[in-house]
Parts: sequence; structure tokens; C-alpha cells
Amino acid sequence: MKKSRLWISASFFAGLVLVGSGSLASSSDFPSKPIVLYSGTSAGSTTYLTARALADEAGKELGVPIVVDSKPGAGYTVAATFLANQKPDGYTLGVISSAALDTRHMMLKVAYDPFKDFTYIIGYAVFPGGICVKSDSPFKTLSDLLEHSRKNPGTLSYSSSGAGAAQQVAVEYLAKQAKTKFKHVPYQGGAPACTALLGGHVDFTAGSGIHLNYVKQGAFRMLAVINSSRREIDFPDVPTLQDLGYKDAPPAAYLVLAPRGLPDAVYGKLDSAFRKAAHSPEFKALLEKLRVPFVFRDRRQLEAEFPATYQFYREFLKETGILAK
Repeated sequence: MKKSRLWISASFFAGLVLVGSGSLASSSDFPSKPIVLYSGTSAGSTTYLTARALADEAGKELGVPIVVDSKPGAGYTVAATFLANQKPDGYTLGVISSAALDTRHMMLKVAYDPFKDFTYIIGYAVFPGGICVKSDSPFKTLSDLLEHSRKNPGTLSYSSSGAGAAQQVAVEYLAKQAKTKFKHVPYQGGAPACTALLGGHVDFTAGSGIHLNYVKQGAFRMLAVINSSRREIDFPDVPTLQDLGYKDAPPAAYLVLAPRGLPDAVYGKLDSAFRKAAHSPEFKALLEKLRVPFVFRDRRQLEAEFPATYQFYREFLKETGILAK
């Protein structure tokens, strides 16, 4: 798998949806009341934290509050389903992982079409990942974990932010290459997935960003970086899967979405506000603090690249054995 193909899949990740040419009666007055931005994961997660910061900055541009609420569950598909069924008036938006559109959509029964049911505003970052164990775990390296798993296939369990998460795909792809099996335990976001490891409910976690805080605090030991060809800046001694001779899964991306049919006038205001917010020093400072890689894409880029990306993931999931052929 070529490195450039991985980067394209990590960066271009959303749906082929045209913004509606019609307009609602109140489009010229938009916005005239608070906007609600739904995070696809629970409060405290990396997604939620970035959504809050983005909402603060975009709200300043629009002149109205943007309230962040959570709709966690089923790997962002609960939030995606909710958003797809809302009025396209610009007052209901979502921050959702691209995995809900190009991986989980294929694995779970969902009531939305990723090609038709959304208006894409921006993409602003990608999800870093890491395989972590508790600091007192007997597994000192990824080789230790894999060796134990081969001798005891299916006995080690791991948590992730949800079924179909890019981190789950990476672990399952690793398991296939290493000729072993793990038990996957999905949670409603990266924060509860890490909590599960802290509580001893799983043997390791496939972290999606917030795991880095636990590594910094000394609670977790990171055995490998996943969903990335680059080592973490703060942990240069932790190898990537590629460093260890394994193929990796590309990262998912953070998307700001609206329901299908958003009027042009409303889209233009949201695009301008969120574009400025994403490029603001304050927002970039938060991403740097969270060690979330900034990767900006606008609607045109997302729409143009989605068909190829969707097919890439479909083939990738078949290769991992997660998706039936």
C-alpha cells in the first residue's frame, strides 16, 4: 500500500453531496438564534474538546452562540443518523468522524446514505492513534503482546471509540498480519475507551487521541503508534506499525457536517465562519496541545475525493476480514 494513498485517504474523506440551490425563507437573516453543534462522542473526548473550541471561534464570527451537545454512540453513527434527519436550516450541525461514512456505514445498519444525506462544511484534522496498555502491564513491547496473543488467541480484549473506528481497523489488520485474534469492546468515544483500560475491563486500548494524556501522566504505556506513518513528537521512542514491519490503516478525519439541502446563503456564512475558526491561532493552539494533526479540507475537496476514498476503505475492510466479501 503506497504511502501517498494512505495520506489521501486520511485527508479526503467525506460525501458527494451538492449544496442545495434553493433557500429557506429565513436564509437572509441567518443566523438569528443560537446554533447547536453536536459532538459524535461524549463530553471530555478529543472530538468534544475540538468541537467546543471550534464552536467558540465560529460563534464569534457569526455573532451568535454555538452550543455544543453530545450524541455519542455506535461509532458516531447515532449523531450522523440524528443529523441526517434534521432541517437543513444551518441551526443544527455536527462534528463527526469520517469513519461514520466510509467504514462504520459498511459494518452497521444505519439509516442514512453517506453520499446523499449531508452537506459538508469543512474537515479540520485527523485522528492520531496508539495501542496502549496500563503502566503496570506485563507487556513491555508490542511483540510481547502479540506473542502472548498467539499463544492464547482470542483471550486479550481491547477497547476503541466504536465499531468501525480507524483504530479498530488498524488493530484488526495487525491481528490478521500477526496471525492472531483479539476481542474488540467498542465504547462511545475515546474517553470511555480509556476509562475501560484504567478500570481493568480490557487488556489494552486502541486510543484515538485522548490516550496521549494518559501516557503523559504515566498511567498508560504506548506500545505502538497506529493510523500514522509518523511517530508522536512527545514520544519519539514509540514505534509506528510501519516501523515494526506491519501495514497500517489510514486515520479517520474530523468533519463539520450539516443536513442535506443547506441553502447557498446559509452554507456561505457557515463555511466562512468555520474556515476562519479552524485557522485561528486559538484553535490551532488547542490542536497542538491535544497533539491532533491539523489537516484542512473544504467542501469541494471533500466532495471530489469521497468516491475514491469510499472504495478504498471498502477494499481495505475486505482485506482485513472485517467486511465480508
